[in-house]
Amino acid sequence: MTDTTDSGSHNRFEDELYEEMEPTLIAETSEGAQEMLAREDTRPAELAKEYGSTLRLPEGIELDPSDVNIETAEDQTMIINMGPQHPSTHGVLRIMMELEGETVLRTKPVVGYLHTGMEKTAEGLTFLQGPTNVTRMDYLAPLHNELVFSLATEALLGLEIPERATWIRMLMVELNRMSSHIMWMATNGMDLGSTSMMIYGFRERELILSFFEKVTGLRMNHNYIRPGGVAADLPDGWEDDISVICDTIPPRLAEYNQLLTGQPIFRRRVDGVGVMTTDQALALSATGPILRATGLPWDLRKDKPYLYYDQVEFDVVVGSVGDTFDRYAVRLNEIFESTRIVGQILEKMPKGDYKVQSRKVTPPPRKRIDESMEALIHHFKIYTEGYKVPEGEVYVSVESPRGELGCYMVSDGSARPYRMHIRGPSFVNLQSLPPLLHGGFIADAIAIISSVDPVMGEVDR
Repeated sequence: MTDTTDSGSHNRFEDELYEEMEPTLIAETSEGAQEMLAREDTRPAELAKEYGSTLRLPEGIELDPSDVNIETAEDQTMIINMGPQHPSTHGVLRIMMELEGETVLRTKPVVGYLHTGMEKTAEGLTFLQGPTNVTRMDYLAPLHNELVFSLATEALLGLEIPERATWIRMLMVELNRMSSHIMWMATNGMDLGSTSMMIYGFRERELILSFFEKVTGLRMNHNYIRPGGVAADLPDGWEDDISVICDTIPPRLAEYNQLLTGQPIFRRRVDGVGVMTTDQALALSATGPILRATGLPWDLRKDKPYLYYDQVEFDVVVGSVGDTFDRYAVRLNEIFESTRIVGQILEKMPKGDYKVQSRKVTPPPRKRIDESMEALIHHFKIYTEGYKVPEGEVYVSVESPRGELGCYMVSDGSARPYRMHIRGPSFVNLQSLPPLLHGGFIADAIAIISSVDPVMGEVDR
């Protein structure tokens, strides 16, 4: 009897405790303005944006409720959470969904679960240390992050980079584009039930990562592309490694094409699913494969050439419908085009310096440190104090595997950026999810999210 009484008292105490805690727990888990509200509590302008009816409104303009012509059934709808978890997003994403049965009426991405404050961190690091920070944003395309940071720094410094260093940069970022797209092929295949594609994708990606490890010492987060050039020259025998990659990848891509493109189940999962028009993509500032899948051939490598992209031949791959299949086909064919570019770089690679020979930004060679006190002091000052960058501001953009990756940088004349802001394509492209998911089935949501290819480390940088 005593045990029963004690147990009952304990349970009542727990009930009272949880009743007191419940309002606090709800308040703590609220995401504030990111939360999806019930339809009756949502402003017409916000409702129209979530439905994709209106993608961009002039500042200060409010919609009248009667202007938002959205048909809704009389049946009760419900709001559910997809996440926060790891579906097709390379990181933690939460999507709030309003469903009517299995049909998606509204969606709202909720971000911020991986936030690391990399832009603010950049203000406390020297320009020399900067690449170690930004390389961790989009960790599937770290070399593109390093490239855009280095180009912005070099623009402020007015540096002219040696030809060999520029060609090496092109080689590395195109290989990185290939590895990123192959990773997407693998995970997208897994998301749609093709476990074979996951295995094959990782097999081919391993070829490229092994080369990265030989050149930079690391498989990812390399800190290889730095202001002034690259960290080290290509190793002996690199031509043979590139030849193997260029000879191996195209036949394997043909296998992917046979495995997925003609597969009836795969086609039924992607044909006509998540359609986006060119006007919608432009209104949402979407770039990369998402935009090109709608039929617009916008690629910064062609339209605003940087490095030596104007000296190589490649095609800009576009779609025609703008659905999930087109986004798949664009990425598959972009791997072919990157292989073409890498083959041309192999032939055009000149001899020369792999970094600018300027004492202002370039540390002395390692062997000189043992021979010269001046070299040791120079090395010490570069790595402890950094180098000062003239006052000014600049915006530089490159074409990453996910779209336009931009770096806006402000210098106050010191050795550290006064401000740095990254225009992350994954963050901007997430705006396309509400229009893409609207009207589809919840079973198609993973396929559509995967086709956007967001990397949450870049979204929550």
